[in-house]
Amino acid sequence: MTRSEWSRRVLPTSPFAREATPAPPPVSFEAGDRVSHDKYGLGRVLEVADDEDAVIVDFGASRRRIPASSPALSKL
Repeated sequence: MTRSEWSRRVLPTSPFAREATPAPPPVSFEAGDRVSHDKYGLGRVLEVADDEDAVIVDFGASRRRIPASSPALSKL
Protein backbone atom coordinates (compact mmCIF):
# COMPACT_ATOMS: atom_id res chain seq x y z
CA MET A 1 0.00 0.00 0.00
CA THR A 2 1.46 3.32 -0.99
CA ARG A 3 1.38 6.41 1.16
CA SER A 4 -1.19 8.12 -1.10
CA GLU A 5 -3.63 5.22 -0.60
CA TRP A 6 -3.74 5.68 3.18
CA SER A 7 -6.65 7.54 4.59
CA ARG A 8 -5.40 10.74 6.11
CA ARG A 9 -6.84 12.54 9.09
CA VAL A 10 -8.47 15.83 8.14
CA LEU A 11 -8.63 18.57 10.73
CA PRO A 12 -11.99 20.38 10.95
CA THR A 13 -10.28 23.79 10.67
CA SER A 14 -8.25 22.86 7.61
CA PRO A 15 -8.92 24.87 4.44
CA PHE A 16 -8.39 21.62 2.53
CA ALA A 17 -11.12 19.69 4.34
CA ARG A 18 -12.95 17.16 2.21
CA GLU A 19 -16.59 17.61 1.43
CA ALA A 20 -18.93 15.44 3.44
CA THR A 21 -20.21 12.45 1.50
CA PRO A 22 -23.99 12.12 1.50
CA ALA A 23 -25.48 9.25 3.45
CA PRO A 24 -26.79 6.37 1.33
CA PRO A 25 -30.56 6.31 0.88
CA PRO A 26 -32.42 4.19 3.44
CA VAL A 27 -33.15 0.64 2.35
CA SER A 28 -36.81 -0.35 2.23
CA PHE A 29 -37.79 -3.97 2.63
CA GLU A 30 -40.78 -5.86 1.27
CA ALA A 31 -42.12 -9.33 2.01
CA GLY A 32 -40.17 -11.90 0.01
CA ASP A 33 -36.90 -9.95 -0.18
CA ARG A 34 -33.70 -11.94 0.32
CA VAL A 35 -31.45 -10.48 3.02
CA SER A 36 -28.15 -11.17 4.70
CA HIS A 37 -27.43 -10.61 8.39
CA ASP A 38 -23.94 -10.52 9.91
CA LYS A 39 -24.87 -12.89 12.75
CA TYR A 40 -27.75 -15.02 11.41
CA GLY A 41 -26.76 -15.40 7.74
CA LEU A 42 -29.09 -15.55 4.74
CA GLY A 43 -32.83 -15.16 5.16
CA ARG A 44 -36.10 -14.07 3.61
CA VAL A 45 -38.30 -11.21 4.81
CA LEU A 46 -41.68 -12.55 5.94
CA GLU A 47 -43.29 -9.25 6.82
CA VAL A 48 -42.60 -5.60 7.47
CA ALA A 49 -43.82 -4.57 10.92
CA ASP A 50 -44.48 -1.30 12.77
CA ASP A 51 -44.62 1.19 9.91
CA GLU A 52 -41.45 -0.16 8.27
CA ASP A 53 -39.52 0.23 11.54
CA ALA A 54 -38.69 -3.49 11.78
CA VAL A 55 -38.77 -6.61 9.62
CA ILE A 56 -39.47 -10.20 10.54
CA VAL A 57 -36.97 -12.47 8.81
CA ASP A 58 -36.96 -16.26 8.42
CA PHE A 59 -33.39 -17.54 8.64
CA GLY A 60 -34.38 -21.20 8.27
CA ALA A 61 -33.51 -22.28 11.79
CA SER A 62 -35.20 -19.29 13.43
CA ARG A 63 -37.35 -16.24 12.84
CA ARG A 64 -36.09 -12.91 14.10
CA ARG A 65 -37.51 -9.40 14.40
CA ILE A 66 -34.76 -7.03 13.32
CA PRO A 67 -34.82 -3.23 13.11
CA ALA A 68 -34.93 -2.19 9.45
CA SER A 69 -32.21 0.40 10.07
CA SER A 70 -29.79 -2.19 11.47
CA PRO A 71 -26.36 -1.93 9.81
CA ALA A 72 -25.97 -5.72 10.15
CA LEU A 73 -28.94 -6.34 7.80
CA SER A 74 -28.45 -5.87 4.05
CA LYS A 75 -30.71 -6.49 1.10
CA LEU A 76 -29.45 -8.87 -1.59
